[in-house]
This record gives sequence, structure tokens and C-alpha cells, in this order.
Amino acid sequence: MARRAVFPFTAIVGQERMKRALILNAVSPQIGGVLIRGERGTAKSTAARALAALLPEIEVVADCRFGCAPDRPNEWCDDCRSRHADGVLKTHMRRTAFVDLPVSATEDRVVGTLDIEKAIQKGEKHFEPGVLASANRGLLYVDEVNLLDDHVVDLLLDSAAMAVNVVEREGISFTHPAKFILVGTMNPEEGDLRPQLLDRFAFSVQISGLSDTNQRVAIMERRISFERDPEGFRDEWREKERQLSAQIANARKLVHSVRYSRRDLVSIAGLTATMNVDGHRADLVILRGSQAHAAFEGRDRISGHDIILAAELALPHRIKGRAFQDTSVNAEDLEERFDQVQSQIGSGEESEPIEDDTDASSVKKKQQTLK
Repeated sequence: MARRAVFPFTAIVGQERMKRALILNAVSPQIGGVLIRGERGTAKSTAARALAALLPEIEVVADCRFGCAPDRPNEWCDDCRSRHADGVLKTHMRRTAFVDLPVSATEDRVVGTLDIEKAIQKGEKHFEPGVLASANRGLLYVDEVNLLDDHVVDLLLDSAAMAVNVVEREGISFTHPAKFILVGTMNPEEGDLRPQLLDRFAFSVQISGLSDTNQRVAIMERRISFERDPEGFRDEWREKERQLSAQIANARKLVHSVRYSRRDLVSIAGLTATMNVDGHRADLVILRGSQAHAAFEGRDRISGHDIILAAELALPHRIKGRAFQDTSVNAEDLEERFDQVQSQIGSGEESEPIEDDTDASSVKKKQQTLK
């Protein structure tokens, strides 16, 4: 069955901040997802579907229900660990999955279920996969996330942070990877998420309809052209889509090699402190976002510009007393505060780069490749 044509990501007019947040999460899902908050008709769902459509193909274990990465045995599901203990396995390439989570989703539908009766009677561990299994190494889209049960949202955010799903029932457990790009969207007219859940989304973006007449005309023209001839319209944008897809693929290879200095860490901490930010999650999010942005631009070390752009996405929903109430957290304001922090940092602070040791073995290989 032919897949429905998806509007090209690169053809979306404006909404640069939203597109940046999505791209950085595509480069590094470890960032922790993005919440897009905006009124109806602002291309929220269009952007999420379009991103998944342009992402590079991935290599998976051929007989795996969860799409395990063949080169990462430490992240394999329980099935792959038992079936391929001898190291012999077949692989194939597949498109990045786009999984749409319904608002009515229950816990069992999300995490999957274990057949306890079969386990007791036959001694077989039978696991029925849920949404998290389908979303592994793909994009999980949650429309109207604010209308989901809070417990289900907690489960999603926990899995996004841990990159693994563990289901336990009656002393029996099953584990599989759950590494995905989490994209949540919501209309503020329908209520907000609790502050505790807001903070768990790494990035947040507040968007609204475009006011520029030329941009609004461009939206109409492109949409009409797409509806008239979807494949022809996609052909027009195919080269730009290919270039962006290749840029994301290259950034994924580089992101864990991107270095930072202690001065960068002090700068991030100083910036969040001056912004009166709740907790410490924002500091790590800004660092990971900075690395993803540097990798996306093909650099192996973060800069102040990377930090500012990542902070612009990580801070709006974390500033005490004004989550989403004041949307003036912009690059200019952050740059001014960043410069103030920089001027206060002692010249003796270390500026030698520090490597991200998230994946030390892959970093070493990439460094050898770069040489």
C-alpha cells in the first residue's frame, strides 16, 4: 500500500524556532523531546509528520519487533539477546517510524503487556508490544498532550529520558529499547500541563499564526500546489529535503564528539541562575542542545551562539512564575545576559575542551575517522 504523501518539511513557511527544536531533537533524541504550544492551524502536526518523512533510513535487526540497532548489543531487547547470543544476525534498512499516540491511550496500550497466564502454565515469556515498541528509533507524536492522563504522560517522559521500557508483572519482566523523538503539541485554549510535566519536556516552543502578508500568501500558494499535485510538489522540494536529511545524518554521527569546556559549563549555569530557572534540568538540556546545534552545523566544539539558541528553546517553560505567560525569552535578551555572565567569569576558568563521554567507544572511532 502506497504511503500518503507528506508535506515537505523544508516547504513549511516561517516557524523557524519550531523547526529548529525539531531538528535538534532529530540529531540527538537524548535531548528529551519538544512541546509545541500554539493555536489551531499553525502547522504543528504538519511539521512533526514532515520531519519523520525526511529522516534518514535506519539499519535494524531483521527479525526484531522493536527495530534494535545491530551495532549496539548493549541496547538490544530481551528477544535479540537470546536469539543472537552467537553474534550471527541479519539486518535490513527501514524508514523512520512515525507513531501517533491517541488521546485515549491507556498504560497497557503505551508500554505493552505480559501474558502472565502463559508464563505460569507453559513457562514462556510472551510480551505484546505497545506504542513505545513501535516508536523505538522513530518519532512519537502526541497531539493534545495536555488532554492525556497525567500518568500516561509520566510514562512517556520517563521512557524518553531513560531510552528503555521495562514491563514487570508478577515477578516477570521484559525489557526493550525505547529511544524516540518525542513531540507533543497542544492548544493553550484547552488547558495547560502541570508544571511538573512541563519541566520534563526538554524544549518548548510557543507559536502563533504569521502576520506577514507575503508569508501568509506563500502558505496558501504552497498548500494549494501540494493539494493539486502532491508528488509533483514533493519533487520540487526533493533536493532540499535530501540535503537536510543528509545534514541530520552527518550530525548524528558527530554529536557525541562535540566538545565543550568548563567555561562553557559555567556560562550555562550562570545564564540559568540569572534567569531564575527552576531546578537543574535546564542546564543539561542546554548543553545537549548546544552540542546538537554545533553538530548540525558541522562543528566539533560548542560556541556561545549554540548555547544561546539552545537556551531559547529550553527556558520559556522553566522560568519561575511565568511559564508561557511571557514569551519574550528571545535570542537578543539571552545574548545580553550571556555576555554579562561571560564578563563575570574569571580568566582562570578552564577553556580546554571536554569530550562528551556518553558513548566513549563511538567517540573514539569518530575521532579516528575525522583524523
